[in-house]
Amino acid sequence: MAKQLLLDIDLDNASAIEKVEYMMARLRDSETGCNWDRKQTYKTIAPYTIEEAYEVVDAIEKEDFPHLKEELGDLLLQIVFYAQLATEDGHFNLNDVADVLVDKMVRRHPHVFPAGTLESKIEPDNRPSEATIRAMWDKIKREENIEKGKQTGSVLGDVPAGMAPLKRAEKLQKNAAKVGFEWPSVMPVLDKLQEEVAELTEAMEHNVSMSHIEEEMGDVLFCCVNVCRHLGFDPELVMSRANQKFENRFQQMEAHLRDQGVKIEETTLEVMEEGWQAAKVKEKQEG
Repeated sequence: MAKQLLLDIDLDNASAIEKVEYMMARLRDSETGCNWDRKQTYKTIAPYTIEEAYEVVDAIEKEDFPHLKEELGDLLLQIVFYAQLATEDGHFNLNDVADVLVDKMVRRHPHVFPAGTLESKIEPDNRPSEATIRAMWDKIKREENIEKGKQTGSVLGDVPAGMAPLKRAEKLQKNAAKVGFEWPSVMPVLDKLQEEVAELTEAMEHNVSMSHIEEEMGDVLFCCVNVCRHLGFDPELVMSRANQKFENRFQQMEAHLRDQGVKIEETTLEVMEEGWQAAKVKEKQEG
């Protein structure tokens, strides 16, 4: 199918997306393609998809829009790659992916497309509240899952097992909250976090098994996600910003030590702590 695609396209009049499809087919061509691209599978490129998604988020966080444009291209490449593999296997192509997307979004937005078509419109004054929209979305999604035979009977059944752990914890908590399994405010969650930290401390002090300590550590992290959720923060972004802050301060500390002629590999923790505090002071001064 890749060879047929190469013969059919008119590059002079092709759209940008058509050129991307053509490029991917060329990369996968059995005779003249790239050896690396040709040996890839759905599973081997999956890790790159996750990595590219994180790089998109990083560019957004930095408000680096030229870089964001590039990273969105890299993420688009992942989608085109999967579609090319599926085309070769006879499952679907990129147009099928786009058609399914449009159908789903129209179906899940009856408040925008009342007749279930792109052409249909509502009156501006008839727009529902955000809470109503979310409720409709969840209801339609549950009905879709029932039709597809994906309904497990559990409100947690649609949470993907392969989701990043922090995001999956947040999603599990959100789904449970939809049926009332929820703390009334953030303060009881903070109390629960202190309780979980105390249990972790007790487990470590009593030298219990490492598996039990690991379990208690998991409870602490799960509770931290719950705190983020109640405060309206995305735990992944919170962790990303914390990582960035640590990285910035550590590099400032390294620079501080270099200015003093100190090699970080040969100094003491006390000296590094002094450099760390100096980095914090500089960070505050720079706002």
